[in-house]
Amino acid sequence: MQFGAIFPQMDGALSRADIRRWVEGVEGLGFHHILVYEHVLGADPAGRENWTGMTFETPFHEPLTLIAHMAAISDTLAFATGVLVLPQRQTALVAKQAAEADLLAGGRFRLGVGVGWNGIEYEALGQSLSTRGRRCNEQIGLLRRYWTEPVVEFHGEFDQVDRAGINPLPIQRPIPVWVGGDSAAAMHRAGTLGDGWFPHGRPGEDMNARIANVNATAAAAGRPANSVGVEARLTLRELRSEDVALEVDRWRSTAGVTHLGIDTHGFGFRSADDHLETLEGFVHAIGGLPAG
Repeated sequence: MQFGAIFPQMDGALSRADIRRWVEGVEGLGFHHILVYEHVLGADPAGRENWTGMTFETPFHEPLTLIAHMAAISDTLAFATGVLVLPQRQTALVAKQAAEADLLAGGRFRLGVGVGWNGIEYEALGQSLSTRGRRCNEQIGLLRRYWTEPVVEFHGEFDQVDRAGINPLPIQRPIPVWVGGDSAAAMHRAGTLGDGWFPHGRPGEDMNARIANVNATAAAAGRPANSVGVEARLTLRELRSEDVALEVDRWRSTAGVTHLGIDTHGFGFRSADDHLETLEGFVHAIGGLPAG
């Protein structure tokens, strides 16, 4: 199982100097990858009854730009979006940006995608919330064609491409596409189209059943066994320090889990050093991280 550190931008975005210090610290602790959350816009909750989503006060770096920057800091870490809200973005532009991120990261990049939920964000980006599932399914296939074919001819429900292609192509052909979400549609998408799946939740019977569901969907689609990886998440603020090692052992014993992202959000930290100290405590609690 590979261990990732989740970039802690929502606790204060972090300055350019903090980003460098955090990336170097994560690399020094032996983590295998960095996972970056994303939103383009945060809504003003005023006048929106029962609004529970992110707001304009919640900071988010643009993930692909950030990953390209971090890739210049580390020659060993891998990177992933977790997740990019794909249907609210132009497919060709995502293909181009993801290819660039993969090139700059030396082929150490996964594109995590999802359909999101924020209609305000969709409206501002000129896309339809109601068709996001169908559009995402179409986009995943088209992205893989952009990343593997110099010239693409495509006529779909949402995208039209008249003999055109991106250049340069990425190192990975295609870039791995991981799918986020816990709805039935998201799990079906992960099983039929994804190279991996980002679930929410804790280890246990429910998680075992959902992973089995994704794997059964993949098998029904004629895909090879174990073709869909799983990246779980461990949120440190939800655990007592003495329970951290047990939680990691439970994830290690969960069939199908290939990656585990460690989240330090929610403690009220405002510096890279605070987040790094917490990650260091995590590594010490589990007796060190395995070699990459």
